[in-house]
Amino acid sequence: MSIHIPLLIGFLPGFLFLVYLINSKGVSYSKIFTISLEGIKKTRGVIYILLLVGFLLPSWYLSGTIEQLVTVSLHLIAPAYFLMLSFIVASVFSMILGTSVGTLSAVGIPIMSTGISIGHQPEIIAGALIAGAFVGDRTSPFSSAHQLLAHTLEISVKEQFKAMLPTTLISIVLGIVFFSLLDAYYQEGLLGATYVNDLKKLSFITFIPPLVLIGIVLVRIKILYAFILSISSACLIALYKLTTISELSHALFFGVEGMGGGFINMYLLLLFLGLAGAYNGLLEEYKIIQSFLDEWLATSFSLFADTVKTMIATTLIAMIAANQTLPIILTGRSFLSHWKHRYSNAELSRVMGDSTMLVPGMLPWSVLAIMCSTIVGVPLLSYLPYAIFLWLLPLLTIGISLLKVGKAFKRETVNY
Repeated sequence: MSIHIPLLIGFLPGFLFLVYLINSKGVSYSKIFTISLEGIKKTRGVIYILLLVGFLLPSWYLSGTIEQLVTVSLHLIAPAYFLMLSFIVASVFSMILGTSVGTLSAVGIPIMSTGISIGHQPEIIAGALIAGAFVGDRTSPFSSAHQLLAHTLEISVKEQFKAMLPTTLISIVLGIVFFSLLDAYYQEGLLGATYVNDLKKLSFITFIPPLVLIGIVLVRIKILYAFILSISSACLIALYKLTTISELSHALFFGVEGMGGGFINMYLLLLFLGLAGAYNGLLEEYKIIQSFLDEWLATSFSLFADTVKTMIATTLIAMIAANQTLPIILTGRSFLSHWKHRYSNAELSRVMGDSTMLVPGMLPWSVLAIMCSTIVGVPLLSYLPYAIFLWLLPLLTIGISLLKVGKAFKRETVNY
């Protein structure tokens, strides 16, 4: 919970100063309040989803779903392909949970301890796990960051997923090759022992919550209802397994120790999102920074140039904000009109998905990076060279933008 306190308090003076500037230009406080409320309404949908995400992990934990998914995952990891399979398991887990921190909390510690016990270097295991954890954090329809980006860019989750798919698939394939090569290189000297678990204890009933979540999304019902039904089914299973209502309520409110979740760990972030929504509502209405951005972007005449400028801007915002949320909102709302006019929402979604969503994971002072580093017990700068998904995607998206410029130029030359 304390992680988000500086974020909220640190942002409040900037918001109040913005209100003062607008009021000094003759705009009444009632008008400012009305516009702020409109800005908050724009983030209302993602606030609801984030609230439900806070309940997802505790409910799945008490129902036994998390433990069972970990058991199956560790059973599939063979020592000869440990790093590659760790990357794949973390990727699959993160696509289901939609959170890097939740994924690392669930499978990070057992996989780290298993890998170290058979002789792998901690920083390489951590790199594989964190690379996989960010696959879902960025790409999963269940990810709060993915939802926030889609909402900010006024694009459906389905369209956004399709826009991100090319770079996602390329980076995952290259990640598998990368970790397979590392497995082959470090094969000599590894011990033969691996994690032992009992698959006989598996129960179909504990798979119901993730199956409900995935199934409802696949039949194109609103993701809000998918979360509600998945959480409800997990709570019923937990009660069936003799978890008391008091224990269930405590977990939903306070979260699970070592894994997070719970209302208490989310409400400050939700307040921050509301405040950020109000802030952006005022910025958009009175075009506080839009004129500067328009002037800066006016000198760009290609998708490649706009891609680079957008990535520079979002990196600077991330370096100052030290979190994932504010860069998504500020970059998205500030650059949306330019990209919508020249290209499309989907193109901006691809560029931001390959940069804005990942840069905070590479900054040592970022909240997200600190949490990931703390869970795996390895410093960021030690595992970052092996966390290929984080630094490969920005390079890929620049390359794709450059390729599209080349294709467009070739078409124009042929037509000419």
